[in-house]
Amino acid sequence: MQAVLRIAELPATALDAAATFLSEHLPRARAELASGAEALALVFPPAPYDHASWRKAAVADLARESTPKRVNAITGEDPAAIDATIAWLAQAPGITGQLLPVQASNAGISGN
Repeated sequence: MQAVLRIAELPATALDAAATFLSEHLPRARAELASGAEALALVFPPAPYDHASWRKAAVADLARESTPKRVNAITGEDPAAIDATIAWLAQAPGITGQLLPVQASNAGISGN
């Protein structure tokens, strides 16, 4: 089972956003993993480019800490693209520790 933790809002600056994630959302992520979830998909709100580094580090470190469970994160504005990526991750047992930015194009790709 894959748990999904949607983070609705974070501060605008990267440093403040990282601090808020670590103090408020990381404990929730760890609790989800401890409750029996085999995988966790974090959904971050859209943010400027300077947020990518702390997000990548947080997801990678949480994935290493949680092995053999999987942890990934998604960021984007399109709900359909986010939902399609969540569904894909649930079926992708080899993917962990990744921050996946998504866009509306190609959401729900068919086998064409």
